[in-house]
Amino acid sequence: MNFTFSDLFAGIGGMRIAFEAVGGECILTCENNDKAIKTYKHNFKANSSHIFHKDILTLVNEVKVPYHDVLLAGFPCQPYSIAGLRKGLKDVRGGEVFTSILDILKKSKPAAFLLENVKNIKSHDNGKTFDYMISELEKSGYYTTNKILNSMEYANIPQNRERVFIVGFWKNTNFYFPKAPKTETRLGSILQKRVKDKYTISDKLWTSAIKRKERAISKGNGFSYKLFNRDSIYTSTLSARYYKDGLEILVEQKNKNPRRLTPLEARRLQGFPDNFVIPVSDTQAYKQFGNAVPVNVVREIAKNIVAYI
Repeated sequence: MNFTFSDLFAGIGGMRIAFEAVGGECILTCENNDKAIKTYKHNFKANSSHIFHKDILTLVNEVKVPYHDVLLAGFPCQPYSIAGLRKGLKDVRGGEVFTSILDILKKSKPAAFLLENVKNIKSHDNGKTFDYMISELEKSGYYTTNKILNSMEYANIPQNRERVFIVGFWKNTNFYFPKAPKTETRLGSILQKRVKDKYTISDKLWTSAIKRKERAISKGNGFSYKLFNRDSIYTSTLSARYYKDGLEILVEQKNKNPRRLTPLEARRLQGFPDNFVIPVSDTQAYKQFGNAVPVNVVREIAKNIVAYI
């Protein structure tokens, strides 16, 4: 073990996988979604010193937070997402949650932190929300830097997924974000060779999707399905709503309607290893991977953070 870290808003543990891969030990986990907790605990066996807490809003008051070298927090994106209501800090998931992160940083004073969110957080309320966050983080004693990274520019992640990452250090450093290798990828690299018929969309849904796209084209706006094949360099962003109809990422099939990704393919599209167990339903799996971080991208950031702690 080279360093310790906390895993806040842990989801199913994408950040944990990345930081364990570079020598870290997770000593504190916080997650409140029961289905996500089921997946997390199935894949990560806690030792006697590990602390698990559900409510981030009560963490500081109810738990003696141990010192840890790095704080990780992929905090809720819904308050800032285009797909959400974009209430930002007025949403409890935005304001109170961010305040909780600040409280933990102030009390435990880790050497570094990594925060992750949708790129739209930078433009929310004309940039005022993001400016406020950076200001408060720096008032807490941290030197910060941030950058929007796209998973499709990193090895073996054929997905167009832009996320903003904020890195902070207790001491001023020359930290730099990893350079994107821009390794050429193909969707075929993560697709299964044999897929059950249940993932093929119905005639009714496919007909509806075609008509919906025609309306969107005629109006010049609106959501429509996205169709990909094995040679596609990348897909659109996998979201938590994928379980509803799968139209944001459909895979072409010869002489058949297109199909959804399977949970295994969704797992691979987010950079999770094939031995990562999915102990929940397909619906929950899509939600969980749609909410997850791209593991490969975080692992590259983790390598650079570790170099400075």
